Amino acid sequence: MSVNTSTISPENNFPPRVSETEEILYPETADSIMPEGILHFLLSVRLTSTLLTFLVNRPDVKVFGNLMLYYEEGEPRKFISPDLMICFGLKESPTSVYKLWETQIVPAVVVEFASETTWFNDVSNKLAIYQRLGVQEYYVYDIEYKHLPAPLTAYRLESGVLTEIEVQNGRILSESLGLEFVDTGETLRLYNPETKGFLMTPEEMMAEIERLKTEK
Repeated sequence: MSVNTSTISPENNFPPRVSETEEILYPETADSIMPEGILHFLLSVRLTSTLLTFLVNRPDVKVFGNLMLYYEEGEPRKFISPDLMICFGLKESPTSVYKLWETQIVPAVVVEFASETTWFNDVSNKLAIYQRLGVQEYYVYDIEYKHLPAPLTAYRLESGVLTEIEVQNGRILSESLGLEFVDTGETLRLYNPETKGFLMTPEEMMAEIERLKTEK
């Protein structure tokens, strides 16, 4: 699938253009980016927390969610805000927004949680932008199980093209992370093939800590 991204700008009216003598501002949020609801928030927090714990000994790997990513210097209208992105080789985390020309690190993995208002953009404009940037792996998860043909769709960069790859039995291996994304039929989870088990969520970790306390 070849995508022309030369004219893509996700927010044509935000922010307004400035003259050459004015400082270019890169806002930390946009009025047009609206919250998607409690399901999206909880899943984003759960996956981010789970990944941060798994990668605790990898200081060169950073996990972000709902962060404004600006991908063309001097063009504050050229931005995107992934639900979840993982960057490898990044020594320091940006303090407010992610300016690609400063970090020089393209997110290796991006996950979007599709909703009624975002699903088409997730598999069209956003797919095109991520392909243009060189994102290695892109996943779209239909959190409500009613907007896409399959709850979990996966793309991998092959010869410069984000190509859809088969998701078997609701699971697909992330080569970048060494983990499987798994659609359980209720939510999206992460599975470690080496330990042959799901990564613990924060709730499961707390439950395990309480269990161990009672055994002492």
